[in-house]
Amino acid sequence: MKIVMLGAPGAGKGTQAKMLADQYAIPHISTGDIFRANIKEGTELGKKAKEFIDAGALVPDELTVDLVMDRIDHEDCKKGYILDGFPRTINQAEKLTEALGVKGGDIDYAVNVDVPDEAIVERMAGRRMCPNCGASYHVVNIPPKKDGICDRCGEELITRKDDQPETVKKRLAVYHEQTRPLYDYYKEKGLVVDVDGTKPMEEVFQAIVSRLGE
Repeated sequence: MKIVMLGAPGAGKGTQAKMLADQYAIPHISTGDIFRANIKEGTELGKKAKEFIDAGALVPDELTVDLVMDRIDHEDCKKGYILDGFPRTINQAEKLTEALGVKGGDIDYAVNVDVPDEAIVERMAGRRMCPNCGASYHVVNIPPKKDGICDRCGEELITRKDDQPETVKKRLAVYHEQTRPLYDYYKEKGLVVDVDGTKPMEEVFQAIVSRLGE
C-alpha cells in the first residue's frame, strides 16, 4: 500500500501517517528524515543535498525525487510506504509518478486530511513547547498538569514562532499556492481519500482505515 499524505500544515497528517505506518507495518517516510539520514551516512546523494542545504537553498526537485526513490528501494518498503511532506509541488508529483512508472507502479491512495484554515490557526496557536527538553503540549488537547509549565522538567513553556497566527497564515498562503494543487492532481487519478480532520484524532484515523482498500 503506497500512500501520499495531503493536507495543510497543522492539519495533523503527520500524526495520522505515523498511526497508519503502525497499523499496516510500513515505513513512514518524510523528506526531512531522508535528508538527515543520507547526510549522516555520507552518501553521494546526501553530499549533494548538503551542498544546497548549507547554502540555504532548496534541494532541487530532481535530487529530492532521487533521494525518495532510493529510500523506497529499501527492503522495508516492499509492502508499501507512507510519504509525508512529499510531494510538495505538482512538479515533484509528476516526477514521482514518472519514476514510479519506470518500476511499473504508482501511488495507491492520496489521503487528504481536511481542516479549514481558521481551525488550523486556532489549533496551532494553542501549541506549546518546552525549550529545554522539547516536550510538546496543547492548551486544549494535551495541557500540562500545571499551566505553562513542562511536566517533564519544570521549564516554562513557549509558543514557537512557527505557531504564531501571522506565521501560520503565511505558511497557509504558501500551501494554497504551491501544495494544494496536488489535491486536484491526485483527484483526477481517482486516488484521493477525503477525511474530516477536525474530528478527534482516533476518529480521523478510523475514518481513513475504513476507506483504504474499499
